[in-house]
Amino acid sequence: MLKPFFLPVCLVAALCLLPACKIVKTDQASSDETPAGPEGDETRVSLIVEDSFASNVIPNIKSTATDISTLQKAVAKGLDAAGDAYGVRPSGAGSSWNFAVTGKGKIVAHNLTSRAATLDLDTNSDGQGDIILQLGPVVKGSALRDVSPTYVFTNFRDQIEFAKLGRALNTAALAGITPPAGDPSGKTVTFVGATSLRSASDPIRVLPIELEVAQ
Repeated sequence: MLKPFFLPVCLVAALCLLPACKIVKTDQASSDETPAGPEGDETRVSLIVEDSFASNVIPNIKSTATDISTLQKAVAKGLDAAGDAYGVRPSGAGSSWNFAVTGKGKIVAHNLTSRAATLDLDTNSDGQGDIILQLGPVVKGSALRDVSPTYVFTNFRDQIEFAKLGRALNTAALAGITPPAGDPSGKTVTFVGATSLRSASDPIRVLPIELEVAQ
């Protein structure tokens, strides 16, 4: 004869033989949710870029791009005036001006072996490079993020998450760019992209969203 204290154990064992019986740990139940803190940044940022880069960032840059020669002449007369006319400075006074730009130039120098690959362009036919196209994968700045009205800092947790967004946008842009093969010296490049300037003497470094090298 079974003693009484065995009855609950037997009932549990019998019930767990049913097809619907499943034991789920509490920490496993929410394993598919994106963590709210820094450990979830990559997932959130990836989704934001996937949702907005092609649909918002690229059309905005194309529709607001200033010809590079026009911007150069305006900056020579004063960066703030050029910024007021053609740029965006979402963080307020003291931060960089951001410009969507388009143009054409001849390659006068290049560095295609570095992880910070670049093309130096002569856009005003004086024989000297006046624009640096960044081809990465390592690039400077976050002009693509800051020139776009789509992204507002206060919608992000902190500066760290906002910086990750900037890097992710740069990566997305470069994924759609094909660097020239071989020695591209003397070839003509047409580009659309974005640049940031903190002072009028800063080199103009453009991160392209479109790049075409004449063959």
